[in-house]
Formats: sequence, C-alpha cells, structure tokens
Amino acid sequence: MTILSNFLLLYLILINLTGFSMMGIDKRRARKHMWRISEQNLFLAAILGGSVGTLVGMYTFRHKTRHWYFVVGMPLILILQAGIAGYFFFRL
Repeated sequence: MTILSNFLLLYLILINLTGFSMMGIDKRRARKHMWRISEQNLFLAAILGGSVGTLVGMYTFRHKTRHWYFVVGMPLILILQAGIAGYFFFRL
C-alpha cells in the first residue's frame, strides 16, 4: 500500500468513528435536554466519508430514525459514495 492509500484508510476510519460518536453524543444530549449537534453537522460527517459510521450510529443509538430525511438520506449518501469509490477503483 502506498502512503496515499494508508492516509485514505486512516481518514475513513477516523471520519466514520467521528460520525458514529456524533450520533451517540447527540442522542445522549437529547435525553438530557442539553445543547445538540446540528443535523447539518451530522450530514456533513456522512458526506465527508463517514456515512457508514453515521448510519450504524443512527441505528445503534436509535437516533434520528423517525426523520425521513435521515432514513432516506444516510443510505443514499452511502450508495453514492460506494458508487463513486467503485468507479475510481475499477477505473484505475
């Protein structure tokens, strides 16, 4: 593996852990009626490559599962990212 692929792998691990953690933190804050993480930031984590972690966190913590735009949006982001990754993987 090259340095670039190692960096990309590390980045994807970290951004997915971040997305997963953000879902858990936001759920805990919601229960305690505290300041919350914005929905824009949750989607941003997913768009920046953390769609798997955010989606897993969504169902692990049962958070945002009643909002249609999360139930539809998170898997859609994942599918688009997988398609883009597949395109570049097979293209190169």
